[in-house]
Amino acid sequence: MTAAKNTPAPQQQKGSIFPYIAIPACFVLSILVYLFVFGDPSHFVDGDPTKDPLPGDYFGTIYKGGWVVPILLGMFFITIVFVLERAITLGKATGAGKVDDFVKSLRSALDRGDMAAAVAACDKQKGSVANVVRAGLTKYAEMEKVTGMEKDEKLLAIQKEVEEATTLELPMLEKNLNILATLASVATLIGLFGTVLGMIRAFAALSTAGAPDSSALAMGISEALINTALGIGTSAICIITYNFFTSKIDGMTYSIDEAGFSLSQTYASQHH
Repeated sequence: MTAAKNTPAPQQQKGSIFPYIAIPACFVLSILVYLFVFGDPSHFVDGDPTKDPLPGDYFGTIYKGGWVVPILLGMFFITIVFVLERAITLGKATGAGKVDDFVKSLRSALDRGDMAAAVAACDKQKGSVANVVRAGLTKYAEMEKVTGMEKDEKLLAIQKEVEEATTLELPMLEKNLNILATLASVATLIGLFGTVLGMIRAFAALSTAGAPDSSALAMGISEALINTALGIGTSAICIITYNFFTSKIDGMTYSIDEAGFSLSQTYASQHH
């Protein structure tokens, strides 16, 4: 039981450090990409980044989006990193097979009273659901050997063990989702901020006496559109993936509750 409680600690510690490394690294990468990829002289007229981008050169156009672009690029890179991190983590938490199939096989084994088959199914499945059930089965076997306790006390001990194991697993599943939720809102706001700056530049070009400065006007419009696209695109990815991961965690939580209930019902029915 002690091993089951202590096992997730290194994973949680590793997960708590990861954002502090990944987020600054993504912003550093975004600055480098902005300066040396999008800002490469080959994308501009006369090889001068201060001049207009070459016709049809999207890298140069993005570079002209202004200093807000690397911020939005950093948010985009952060989104990609944490989407991949959550996908890998939840994939491991799901286990070797489908959770629904595992729960069905587990309930079948419990209905037969075959604890060995239930333990074997957990060892084969692995993942968060299997870890919780495995802890419950261990407590189940322990309670069968204990004398001097009432049936209700033993049943309560099994339920408490399942709840404790669930409490250890859930934080690992939900970790870093708040980053995606935050980026979903902040990326849109930063994109709109860049849009406003671009429109200010565009209107400033229109307000000049005589013929409008076409270069400044184009740069202002480019800045507005590029920032809008990056902000909305990043936000859309965050919202879609956040909802997907949340629904997947809810499904796993339901499976854990179902398996824990089956375990308690089996003990209650077999020990009168």
